[in-house]
Amino acid sequence: MAQDSDLSKPSDNAKGKAVDTEQKKPDEAQKDGAPPAANGKKDDSKADSSEDLSEEDQQLKNELDMLVERLAESDASLYKPALEAMKNFIKTSTSSMTAVPKPLKFLRPHYATMTKLHDDWPSGDDRTSLADVLSVIGMTFSDEDCQDTLKYRLLAPTQDIGSWGHEYVRHLALEIGEVYGKRIAADEPTAELVDLALVLVPLFLKTNAEADAVDLMSELEIIDELPKFVDENTYARVCLYIVSMVNLLTYPDNEQFLRVAHGIYKTYNQYSQAMVLAIRLNDMELIESDFDEAGDPALNKQLAFLIARQRIWLEHARETADDEEIMESLCNVRMTDHFKSLGKELNILEPKTTEDIYKSHLESSRVAGMTNFDSARHNLAAAFVNGFVNAGFGNDKMMLVDKDKERESWVWKTKDEGMMSTVASMGTLLMWDIEGGLDQIDKYTYTNEEQIQAGAYLAIGIMNSGVRLDSEPAMALLADTERLNHKNPLIRVACIMGLGLSYAGSNREEILSHLLPIITDTSQEMRISAMAALSCGLAFVGSSNSEVSEAIITTLLDDDRKSQLTDKWTRFLGLGLGLLYFGQQEEVDVILETLKAVEHPMAKPTAVLASICAWAGTGAVLKIQELLHICNEHIEEPEEKKGDELLQAYAVLGIGLVAMGEDVGQEMVLRQFGHLMHYGEANIRRVVPLAMGLISPSNPQMKVYDTLSRYSHDNDNEVALNAIFAMGLLGAGTNNARLAQLLRQLASYYHRDQESLFMVRIAQGLLHMGKGTLSINPFHTDRQILSRVSAAGLLAVLVAMIDAKQFITSSSHYLLYFLVTAMHPRFLVTLDEDLKPLTVNVRVGQAVDVVGQAGRPKTITGWQTQSTPVLLAHGERAELEDEEYISLTSTLEGLVILRKNPNWEGGK
Repeated sequence: MAQDSDLSKPSDNAKGKAVDTEQKKPDEAQKDGAPPAANGKKDDSKADSSEDLSEEDQQLKNELDMLVERLAESDASLYKPALEAMKNFIKTSTSSMTAVPKPLKFLRPHYATMTKLHDDWPSGDDRTSLADVLSVIGMTFSDEDCQDTLKYRLLAPTQDIGSWGHEYVRHLALEIGEVYGKRIAADEPTAELVDLALVLVPLFLKTNAEADAVDLMSELEIIDELPKFVDENTYARVCLYIVSMVNLLTYPDNEQFLRVAHGIYKTYNQYSQAMVLAIRLNDMELIESDFDEAGDPALNKQLAFLIARQRIWLEHARETADDEEIMESLCNVRMTDHFKSLGKELNILEPKTTEDIYKSHLESSRVAGMTNFDSARHNLAAAFVNGFVNAGFGNDKMMLVDKDKERESWVWKTKDEGMMSTVASMGTLLMWDIEGGLDQIDKYTYTNEEQIQAGAYLAIGIMNSGVRLDSEPAMALLADTERLNHKNPLIRVACIMGLGLSYAGSNREEILSHLLPIITDTSQEMRISAMAALSCGLAFVGSSNSEVSEAIITTLLDDDRKSQLTDKWTRFLGLGLGLLYFGQQEEVDVILETLKAVEHPMAKPTAVLASICAWAGTGAVLKIQELLHICNEHIEEPEEKKGDELLQAYAVLGIGLVAMGEDVGQEMVLRQFGHLMHYGEANIRRVVPLAMGLISPSNPQMKVYDTLSRYSHDNDNEVALNAIFAMGLLGAGTNNARLAQLLRQLASYYHRDQESLFMVRIAQGLLHMGKGTLSINPFHTDRQILSRVSAAGLLAVLVAMIDAKQFITSSSHYLLYFLVTAMHPRFLVTLDEDLKPLTVNVRVGQAVDVVGQAGRPKTITGWQTQSTPVLLAHGERAELEDEEYISLTSTLEGLVILRKNPNWEGGK
């Protein structure tokens, strides 16, 4: 204990001796038994001892010495009163919190005597009572090999442990943990330790020490017993602590903890919190049973919003829901209305032009007129920027204008695949508005130019992403056999990609019948098969679907495909496989073993890709170490170069993917990225900026974007391109003024470099996405849930960006639209029980971590009061200003249903 220094001074008996190396321990001094002045020194030693001990303390010491002497006498009738008096002295001691209680200090020298007495006494109440006292005195010895507190407590199990106070109970818990570890290692029985621990748990919970209770049960692997001990006063804090521990645990303990917390929440009817944990467990049966058991229409709607936000398709719930509003909530049908009402409230419905974003007049006049070298490329960039900036508002000044001539004109200002991406940008403008959007896009499906048709099909897929209609227009239009087998590969790619975006996270079996044959068809070019695999991966993300994984592995093993597997598109075949095991942790091991049998150089990178997907967002330190080892290897053999370069690139991306969402891990990983940039090979350096963007999308931290700003001027142009794109990811939808300024400076700097300028424009579009109302951060609901669909979309774009010049800045720029799966409004909209908008005052401030804090601490700091709907920045949290309404969800984020508080009296 911390006070040992206090206790290890020589006892009074040894005071007179000169202070030299021969200081005796208290026990030895007691054995000497010499009276205070019997050591040959003058009487001034008495004066010393009287200065050390006040009269009151001296009296206490004398009384305790006398009580110990009584225990040593042969008259057994003296034992009980002596022990009771001794206990009384210890329990009523009122010394300061930081020092050892004086009775324990004075009894410490007698410890050896009392232990000997305990050994000599016959069994009985007196012996048990003595063990009780010895257990408490044992607390003052901090010898790791001697757990006396526990040793004597096990000999006196019937005594009242709680009466010795909180510090004693904590010390006992510590020793239980130490001894348990030793016994497990030695394969000895532990039942008595577990029984004792279960006595301590209620004592901890009673004194608001929930963290100690959970830690003890965690150490003894008995967390399943916890629900028996919590009540309505303690469950909330206990569950908060359990859930916060999950990121620090390994598989399968992390799942076990989530299930325990889930069960407790269900017991106390906290369905929204239970649903959050069911979603984190990715357990569809649990999600369905939580939804069915809620039994309150308004609560069902609230749970439906949460399920829809995670892009989970609950077929069972849709079939059984008799309430149309619950159905609409599950299908996200009203998303576009809520988003536009937010725009109206913030007064940003007026469409923005590309010039509003570029602000060319702020660029240096020397280069202002020189940025239009390749006008088709310039116009394509403008189409992307316009699509991102006005996303979801269904209104712009470039594409959706009234006169037919003007509408067509912008499309004709681009060429080849550029036409496809330009028309597809209409999908982002009309996001979530399927009924209104189909009319506007339909006409483009009938044009003669096949690139424009392809763009229209992709636009339909983008528009349907995250919203479901019973008519399922995406399936009807994009899964048409004629289109999926069209002679133009661009149309096939657009339809396949559109299906992937529309049905991301849906687990719809019907998609397999359309896409599986394309994956395994050896006559298809690799681009088509790989996109089919990626779309299947998106649709079945995190489901471990065996049909899709078999189809992809068959393709990798197919001898007829060997020559094709060196194609640049093969990486998406691997990504499709990885996405199937997204968040599945150890379940991916089967696939990793299977991939060892594939002899092609692409097998290793695919295995790494599958592995990083499986551990995404877990913060697993061992996995990050493994990935750093891969980056450490030096590539020499040229024939394996391409595969190994991708292997290391995926490892770097994986470090970011595994660490995202866990703050301490992020800090450490950012330092590692610095080392990789200094010492890594060129292929590693290119991916570092992307991984930095992946760690904090839509969260512009100055330390990160300042570093990226430096990399954006790197000698290696591919590093610079990726750093520019990562700056866009970092600021996506935030309108961050500093980032906007940095990007304007980059536009001037790269005015002669077409590819870099194109990337700067894309980054500017991302920064102002949805006019500052959207986020692409895959974490939601107070950063508790990682959206698999969002992360999968981000990953698809970053895998393409690893070789930006082969994909994004050449002709496959339409791959950028995979970002659509991650785009979501960062709003808080409050609704009444009939889903009508309800304006209330909320406090919005920086979220504070209150896990394990004493009392009832504030969960936000630096708050401002605003009326809903409001925008929530990264790391912000909202609370209702008063108690007029009760929220049906624990987290005020996204769409929140409020219920009138029956006890509200309207007072101030």
